[in-house]
Amino acid sequence: MDGRTVFVTGGSGFLGRSLVRELVARGARVRALARSDAARETVRRLGAQPIVGGLHDLDALGRGMTGCRYAFHCAALADDWGTRVEHEQVNVVGTRNVCEAAAAAGVGRLVHVSTEAVLAGGRPIVQADETWPLPERPLGLYPWSKGRAEGVVREAVAAGLDAVIVRPRFIWGAGDTSVFPRIEEQVRKGRFRWVGGGSNRVSTCHVDNVVEGLLLAAERGASGEIYFLTDGPPVVLRTFVSSLLVARGLQPPIAGLPRWLAGLLARVAELLYRTVIPGTPPITRTGLALFFDEVTVSDAKARAELGYTAHRTVQEGIAAMAAEVEESPPGE
Repeated sequence: MDGRTVFVTGGSGFLGRSLVRELVARGARVRALARSDAARETVRRLGAQPIVGGLHDLDALGRGMTGCRYAFHCAALADDWGTRVEHEQVNVVGTRNVCEAAAAAGVGRLVHVSTEAVLAGGRPIVQADETWPLPERPLGLYPWSKGRAEGVVREAVAAGLDAVIVRPRFIWGAGDTSVFPRIEEQVRKGRFRWVGGGSNRVSTCHVDNVVEGLLLAAERGASGEIYFLTDGPPVVLRTFVSSLLVARGLQPPIAGLPRWLAGLLARVAELLYRTVIPGTPPITRTGLALFFDEVTVSDAKARAELGYTAHRTVQEGIAAMAAEVEESPPGE
């Protein structure tokens, strides 16, 4: 990446920050899309040039991508709740705008960050590989919109754009501002429950390993291909999450909830929050399926074709989370 000009969407987010930091360390000239003042300041602190605008600002996308060898599309609406319009505008239309801008600017390669959630369709995801078809009826707006976004990228590839799709599973690590903070909040409030005992197996991918995979996909991936990324062998959810909680100085909870009851509560909660109660329900069918059902995927293709190694071990990642707590000022 030394000397290359690279563009990143979502550069101020959890994954984006790690990616920008690594790109800068490798000598790349990085531009990152940033909407808010806070996002622009974050991008600057990382050593990148903020490009003021959002996914619907075609002028900003064009300015950011002009002269770039690579573009990484990390920005997304990753919530499992909201409206169809919100998810479509960010994840589908936003991706289409990125693809069109990349093609117009002559970007050498676009790397699109997707998710294993595109396979969520009401059954456990067990050792899935890239040949698994997308479900006819995705379970929720996030899987639906990210699946459609992949379709947008495939259409762009058919039209001549060089692009690769990468699907990391359960991104985690120090500095997380997305999934784990919500778990931590529920544990602190005494609301977290191990659905089904938390005995389900899951694949995970430390943020440093995701960055490794994204950079390898940019440099070695085949256009139009999809690559899963993981930390390696699956883990038991309860064991894994408990170790993260301990690293954060928290006592893992004991309380559980039967899977059938959680599913019923999720259906009722979704109905109430769609029709009566404003806000976000405490439990959704999508969240249950992606967290408390088996979700295991194979990264064999990435290892064989990209030379992906998942260099950051789970033990190292947990140690870094513990160190993050120790380094935080009192009261934070």
